[in-house]
Amino acid sequence: MKNQTRLILSVFSLFLLASACKNPEKAAEITPVSLELNKAEVFVTAKDTDLKLTSTGSLEFIDLAQPVENEAAILVDPTHQFQTLVGIGGALTDASAETFYKLPKEKQKEFIEAYFSLDKGIGYSIGRTHINSCDFSSSSYAYTETENDTLLANFSIEPDKKYRIPFIKEAIAAAGGTLTLFASPWSPPAWMKSNKNMLQGGVLLPEYHQTWANYYVKFFEEYQKEGIPFWGLTVQNEPMATQTWESCIYTAEDERDFVKNYLGPTLAKSAFKDAKLIIWDHNRGLMVQRAAAVYNDPEASKYVWGTGFHWYVGDHFDNVQLHAEAFPDKNLIFTEGCNYPFNYDSLANWHWGENYGKSLVNDLNAGTAAWTDWNILLDETGGPNHVNNFCYAPVIGNTKTGELVYMSSYYYLGHFSKFIRPGAKRVLCSSNDDELQATSFLNPDGSLATVVLNLTGKTKDFNVWINGKTVKSTTRAHSIMTFVSR
Repeated sequence: MKNQTRLILSVFSLFLLASACKNPEKAAEITPVSLELNKAEVFVTAKDTDLKLTSTGSLEFIDLAQPVENEAAILVDPTHQFQTLVGIGGALTDASAETFYKLPKEKQKEFIEAYFSLDKGIGYSIGRTHINSCDFSSSSYAYTETENDTLLANFSIEPDKKYRIPFIKEAIAAAGGTLTLFASPWSPPAWMKSNKNMLQGGVLLPEYHQTWANYYVKFFEEYQKEGIPFWGLTVQNEPMATQTWESCIYTAEDERDFVKNYLGPTLAKSAFKDAKLIIWDHNRGLMVQRAAAVYNDPEASKYVWGTGFHWYVGDHFDNVQLHAEAFPDKNLIFTEGCNYPFNYDSLANWHWGENYGKSLVNDLNAGTAAWTDWNILLDETGGPNHVNNFCYAPVIGNTKTGELVYMSSYYYLGHFSKFIRPGAKRVLCSSNDDELQATSFLNPDGSLATVVLNLTGKTKDFNVWINGKTVKSTTRAHSIMTFVSR
């Protein structure tokens, strides 16, 4: 019986290697599976309860050869594997760092562990930060504001040394010494732009294309001196948005040509040639068309790791899936999302967390390899922010009272980041019930993490079924559950 309950799939894995993937490199990543399905530990977060990433004990698998058609079930098949997870995390901005250092020391320790410790918190493994200032900075600045400084002789990251760099170092330490970081610019310095302003859009002037490409490398060099390495970068945050804050406009062709002729070759010749270059970094709605403009050009495409996207204008989850199908050799990364506009009296509203749960399940199931929230911490105003563009973060630090407020979004994010670890492979996971959504990943340690999302006001009995074995459970109204099977 024990042998019958094991998933020993060496022969099937060889079949997958031969036929399941069009990309041989991705096929080689398929992980042989050997699971003993004895128990699944269950973690629950639910509205109107005290359950917040709470372990509710273990459930025993029982034999069930065939799922029952009229019973709700999440159906998992670890023999079919897809993308490898890079990480799940959030953005370490000026606003987050400044708020952090305004909190009492004991709250700083609590906060940094809550996000980055795997044992004491939710184990964030990826982080984003910005090149020059962004809207979530207390002021607008560039690393060199000297007109026509094409040699970057006056380049200095001094503005980052007061709060942001120490903050990033604290996060890296709490994460165990390693954090996958990527950087995004909101705007070049004003003197490089058509409107002579870091704010209000404008475009990068042609005579500064090479200087701007050099600027990314200089940023990496200066942060490396501070002991902070980077995994990747995006070309431009939201390149189609003329904002009241730092912004810069690129058409699809502009971005393609800047990557092909300047940024790609410059990175390739630098010490940072292995940095992952990410295009688009804007909403899902146009991500397929923007990606096609770059990937249909082999000379531009060869420099690009993948496409970044945000959630601000519609869900458009189908576009994430279409991208994965159209460009199977490229990767997908969710680079930013947040809830807004800010209202301190609405911190307890449960749907803020559900927005994250819905996006994570759908984006991951569509092939996304990394998922990054926006600010990991903001103050009681939803800032600081130099253009009054206030929004929520999953944790709010009240700098007047010293209190940390954990929103539902923190716990929803934790159901993924704590239990689905870097290097995990997404496995086939389907639902036979329209009111239950789910995703499942096989972790490097051999555990299988299956997340089940219930956005409705109903309780529901259901099964998690894996290869002739099942655990029976009940989902509470407006809840999220993670089943960790070994």
